[in-house]
Amino acid sequence: MSQGPRSGLAAVSSALLAMSRHLEVRDVLKTIVASARELLDAQYAALGVPDDHGGFAQFVVDGVSDEQWKAIGPLPRQHGILAAMLHEATPERLADVRKDPRFEGWPSAHPEMSDFLGLPIRDGDEVIGALFLANKLRPVGGHPPHPPCSKPEGGCGFTEEDEELLSILAQHAAIALTNARLYERSRELTIAEERSRLAHELHDAVSQKLFSLRLTAQAAAALVDRDPSRAKGELQQVAVLAAEAADELRAAVVELRPAALDEDGLTATLRTQIQVLDRAHTARVTFSAPNFRALPASQEEAMLRVAQEALHNALRHSGAEHVDVSLERRGSGAVLRVTDDGSGFEPKATRRAGRHLGLVSMRDRTSGVGGTLTVESAPGKGTTIEMEVPGG
Repeated sequence: MSQGPRSGLAAVSSALLAMSRHLEVRDVLKTIVASARELLDAQYAALGVPDDHGGFAQFVVDGVSDEQWKAIGPLPRQHGILAAMLHEATPERLADVRKDPRFEGWPSAHPEMSDFLGLPIRDGDEVIGALFLANKLRPVGGHPPHPPCSKPEGGCGFTEEDEELLSILAQHAAIALTNARLYERSRELTIAEERSRLAHELHDAVSQKLFSLRLTAQAAAALVDRDPSRAKGELQQVAVLAAEAADELRAAVVELRPAALDEDGLTATLRTQIQVLDRAHTARVTFSAPNFRALPASQEEAMLRVAQEALHNALRHSGAEHVDVSLERRGSGAVLRVTDDGSGFEPKATRRAGRHLGLVSMRDRTSGVGGTLTVESAPGKGTTIEMEVPGG
């Protein structure tokens, strides 16, 4: 590499480390695209993951503003040069993409592109994506970028050296993308198991309440003629049991409903769930999130699940009158804190108690995203659960 082997290897190493930090597919795609554009000094970069219907399941760009991307319109189809890379699985390095006979044009809002470098991303024999770069900003070893770079008449600004470098990145991108897909599949299975557990809890809790409700109503009916005062007491108990069953149902709906993290983010999702819990339970449930900023998707999901588990404990088992949930920044990361004024417990008492309260699950979720979990509690003193994550 004309930059010198040390600086070139350092740049590649930095790009590969950036890819390895993320587990979410979308985060991995964004990192690959940004790394490729920076590494090869391109004005634009994109990565497409094909679907089975002639389009793209995901398409990520770098170098294009959000407004410009919206103006461009729907995702591209698999045609022209994009199709050649996906179906023929061969690299493409062109002096001017617009003059290639396979070029089929682009939307009016699409930025102008000339020199072009594209590579398929392969997992064995399967093409799982295609990586594209356009408009070389400077030659390797040149001066700071000034689009476009000077290039030989009829030649491409991207060189064989660029193609080789992008090929290395594409090979590692395949590994990172495959790992991210496996992680998301594993997470989907975990969520399915969680939903099954919650459904089982719902069945048990509501069935018990409805069984008691039926017996109490039968007792009231039997007493209404010969002991009206006792029948009145039984009917009052029917009202209490019905209210408790409604509380169980409302709380379960919140937990079983898929969290809108992708659309709303952690703060809005938690705020919505806590507002419902506050209405559903006699305890006061409050929430605050001063200056909170978005985190990597895996950390936000882990924080949501820990918050739900801690809220479940506080509202179902502690007898708390007030539960407070807060999110706040700490360095580049964040802290989730769930505090209640309930009966408390002895954290070190028994492993069985920890499992009953979901502490093992909370610790696993926290450590899985590189965070730490702290539990402070004592009998009669309430409980504070604090989860800290490092951020992106």
